[in-house]
Amino acid sequence: MLRKSFNEKWSFSKGANAFSSFAPSAEVEIHLPHDAMILEERNADCKNSNSTGFFPGGNYTYKKTFFAPKEYENKTVIFEFEGVYMNAMVYINGSFAGKCPYGYSNFYVKANRFLKLEADNEIKVLVKNSAEPNARWYTGSGIYRNVNMLIGELLHIKEDGVKITTPDIEEDRAVIEITTTVEYDGYTTQNGYVYTEIQDGNGNMVASDKAPITVFDGETVMVRQRLSVEEPRLWSVEDPNLYICFSKILVDDNVVDEVRNHFGVRKLQLDTRSGLRINGEVVKLRGTCIHHDNGVIGAATFERAEERRVEILKQAGFNAIRISHQPMSKAMLDACDRIGMLVMDETFDMWNSTKSDYDYGLSFHEWWESDLQAMVEKDYNHPSVIMYSIGNEVPEVATGHGAGMSRKMVDKLRTLDETRFIVNSVNGWLCVMDRLGEIMASFAAHEENGAANQSEQLETNEINTMMSTLIGKMNDIVRHEIVGGVTEEVFATVDIAGYNYMSGRYEMDKELYPNRVICGTESFPRDIDINWGLVKKNSHLIGDFTWTGWDYIGEAGIGKNDYTLDETKGIYGPYPWYLAHCGDIDINGNRRPASYYREIVWGLRNVPYIAVQRPEYYQSKVMKSAWSWSDSISSWTWPGSEGKPVKIEVYSDAEEVELQVNGTSVGRAPAGEGSRFKAIFDTVYSPGELVAIAYLKGKETGRMVLQTAEEGLRLKLENDREVLEASGSDLSYIMISLTDEHGNLHTAADRKVSITVDGAGTLQGFGSADPVSLENFYDWERTTFDGKVLAVVRSANESGTITITAVAAGCAAQSITIQVV
Repeated sequence: MLRKSFNEKWSFSKGANAFSSFAPSAEVEIHLPHDAMILEERNADCKNSNSTGFFPGGNYTYKKTFFAPKEYENKTVIFEFEGVYMNAMVYINGSFAGKCPYGYSNFYVKANRFLKLEADNEIKVLVKNSAEPNARWYTGSGIYRNVNMLIGELLHIKEDGVKITTPDIEEDRAVIEITTTVEYDGYTTQNGYVYTEIQDGNGNMVASDKAPITVFDGETVMVRQRLSVEEPRLWSVEDPNLYICFSKILVDDNVVDEVRNHFGVRKLQLDTRSGLRINGEVVKLRGTCIHHDNGVIGAATFERAEERRVEILKQAGFNAIRISHQPMSKAMLDACDRIGMLVMDETFDMWNSTKSDYDYGLSFHEWWESDLQAMVEKDYNHPSVIMYSIGNEVPEVATGHGAGMSRKMVDKLRTLDETRFIVNSVNGWLCVMDRLGEIMASFAAHEENGAANQSEQLETNEINTMMSTLIGKMNDIVRHEIVGGVTEEVFATVDIAGYNYMSGRYEMDKELYPNRVICGTESFPRDIDINWGLVKKNSHLIGDFTWTGWDYIGEAGIGKNDYTLDETKGIYGPYPWYLAHCGDIDINGNRRPASYYREIVWGLRNVPYIAVQRPEYYQSKVMKSAWSWSDSISSWTWPGSEGKPVKIEVYSDAEEVELQVNGTSVGRAPAGEGSRFKAIFDTVYSPGELVAIAYLKGKETGRMVLQTAEEGLRLKLENDREVLEASGSDLSYIMISLTDEHGNLHTAADRKVSITVDGAGTLQGFGSADPVSLENFYDWERTTFDGKVLAVVRSANESGTITITAVAAGCAAQSITIQVV
């Protein structure tokens, strides 16, 4: 079917009432995708609290007028919504046409019966997101993903109706099996052909087939074709080769419908002896969990935003993404296919037991099958997707009923897709929270861990707080036989046992369950080296997914370093905290120290890395959560701290590292695996040059240098793309930095930066990675954080030039231009 964007010129208003022909508030014209939540005013009394970073939800109305020509009478017209958060109700010309409670599902609305031909028509989408709280992280609100209009003949290929698999792969040949679902909305018998053509990445035809079909009125038929591709180029992370499949319906030699899909030729294998293999090669998953928001532009899902995240994550060494905890966008799947990134796509954060008062658990029983099918149909042809996760830390999995639900979901998935593996991401702590007192008492009875009295630590029922409270006893708890017993059945239902924060069981379960393949589906950043050591050592352990690779809005302050020592605040940050502050990469795409540490642990970097703990807190005690990293940045610019003590971390895989300040050695210290890839130095701050030198067998293997920023503050603008498409939705990311005249980043001179955007584009978002800022993302003025702030510019749908100008106190104005073609 002809697919065209339906994103332009919607009207948006606050409030949602299907019975009123008038908007509840003033209408404004917007272009999708659109996140209404990011435009709301944060407040300390927000019912969503830290879960969404104190952003409230709301009810919203989206409307659009479109003309339906006479020829639509003999066409099939369908609207595709890639994601609406949440409780979307769709009306066409005032009549109810469809709905979708789940805020992350791709869904379709057939429009034919509602259309007025040769007239203007109205489509209206009501979004009901005012029941709070309904999630444990920032969700966004409204039509935050693309809307498409699909137009086809009465005889057409069903939406998501082409399924491509590669069941037989040899070195010189691959069999491509293609199933095409054809629908007919007419009333007379139709004869024709399904023609399928495969092209390689260079546009060369490598295989084709033509199959005759006879279709009767109102019938749906499935056509299966097997094509051979000679000398196939396989898809992998290192070499993500893609093929294009063109599927056509021919009637009297005329093309009446055509669909284009890309796919990859790759073979998946899984066993305890070799672990995960792709194309016969063992692959260890260097994984990250990520949430779905795109930082300063909120939850709005632009193709370039998703692509940029995948690019940066891969550059940082990751080879796998677990989208947490909802189905991944089509745009990110496409990016993972092109760039070479493996995907664990996930269904739900809850089943029939809600985790928030008004979350999807209220709809799960009636909707899980259709939402599961929507995810599979979205994912089916994407080679990047290697496994499905059917849930995250679902509390009922520890019961017989929960294990039965897991089995039912797995059976449903296997009828939809037999080509991928299935995992359930289980948290052993959550499974035994009602028995933690019993477990702690058993430790005390055996005089283990000094656990004579833990009752005061068990007052909370919030899982993240509980895990941080008992972090020192975590491995002992997850190793307890009760944990093994209550998770045994649910893990027996899936291909891969997903262990959230259960690394203490990795090796013991190899003996207890010799046929169990395990994946660390969620782990603490502080345990990077320990977990990776276990992954390398054990074939049944296929990878580790850290929480988290990219910082996000919501779960505010979960990774903070708290110097107030106020335990009543818990692990979350009070208002105005709004970022989790626990990602390897900050919300603007800048790598933080943990990212470089991880790269070294993985063996992908042999140059040492310097992270300096903020000297103003040298004497301070700090309270951390289980997700906190040290409060450090890679900077040697600390005005006001001259002559004061400072602590410096050097990450390295070398045997030892030396630290020098202005040419004078501070000393040498062991590094490498035996020292957890980290050396800590105490010295005093002296402006100038800080150097870390790595040594192996007494010979230098690499060095890193930090220079103190000097006077002469300047603004530096760097854009990631110089040319944008005139699509109305292409993006350019402009990183604005404060530097000295030599280009050294000045991390200690933060100030407000104002920007203007002129010409063929608009400002989509503007903000820093400051986790406690009171500023918003849609103003034209933002304060830098550690010397940086990010502007995101969106192209118009006409060609021209965009000029971005930035000004700040004490700095000369700087401009940059971008072409829109």
